[in-house]
Amino acid sequence: MKEQSLSVHFIEEPIEALYDQPQIRTKNPGCPDAIRWRSSEFRIVKILKQWSDFSRKGKIRKNMRDAHRDRAEITGSWGVGRIFFRIKVDSGQEFEIYYDRAPKNISDRGGIWFLFKEYT
Repeated sequence: MKEQSLSVHFIEEPIEALYDQPQIRTKNPGCPDAIRWRSSEFRIVKILKQWSDFSRKGKIRKNMRDAHRDRAEITGSWGVGRIFFRIKVDSGQEFEIYYDRAPKNISDRGGIWFLFKEYT
């Protein structure tokens, strides 16, 4: 049986992550229960895939010793990296979302959620 190929639409817009229970690990959150994008709410019905990228890019790649950087790229370090989820929502749509762990600003040290891609 031939596998159906999906089209990918890049969106890269901020979203609001909604949880049924408060998150304990705010810099390493789990997949939300729902997302709000462009005033619409989508309930997540299935996590299709989950992965992370804690690699350091650009100038910050050079501010650690190699051994420490190698470990940080596996376990993560504060404010660096992204946590990705490919999800299916209640409308039947498939999205790829991610949490960017970089702080928003000095007074709000939390990261930002993004809707990265839609698969159609």
